[in-house]
Amino acid sequence: MKIIETNGAPNPRRVRIFMAEKGADVVYEDIDLMVGALKTAEFSALNPFQRVPVLVLDDGTILTETVAICRYVEEIQPEPPLFGTGALERARVEMWQRRVELNFLLPVAQVFRHLHPKMAHLEVPQVPDWGEANRGRALSALTIIDDALGQSRYVAGDTFSIADITLLVAVEFMKPARITRPAELSHLARWYDEVRARPSAAA
Repeated sequence: MKIIETNGAPNPRRVRIFMAEKGADVVYEDIDLMVGALKTAEFSALNPFQRVPVLVLDDGTILTETVAICRYVEEIQPEPPLFGTGALERARVEMWQRRVELNFLLPVAQVFRHLHPKMAHLEVPQVPDWGEANRGRALSALTIIDDALGQSRYVAGDTFSIADITLLVAVEFMKPARITRPAELSHLARWYDEVRARPSAAA
């Protein structure tokens, strides 16, 4: 397997952490989205939406989209399970994965893309008011997530899952997005210290 990515970008990082948790055997090919590498005809043939990561299987089959790539790897290498086990746990992981991705990671990304000067050539047009509106959305979602972490060890329950991977990447994406993490979110702080200490977090 080969993964085409921009190392350090949020979605490729989610896949890297997932692969590290799995101990999966994968080769990484880095391309620089900041200089237009995703806009080339060659890359567009792999993913017409011009996004990373892209998984290339040994037979040439292409898979894109972060969660789809992770689900494929979960199917071929089920241990350790990162999408939950049993009907209820799998549903909870799916619920929190979507909650974190859509209500927190996406708004943080919108703040970054619409307010950071270095993104001006990629986000055309930048809409500063939209960036600022998403700052509040991100912080509101983080308060709800903090409440959930006051009731369980991890975001979807007592087992580490892909929802925690998405949350970790989103929390750390707050720094380049210039969003300050509220100090009063103590459950989130406890969770962050634990998850950030996992070896996979350095992937």
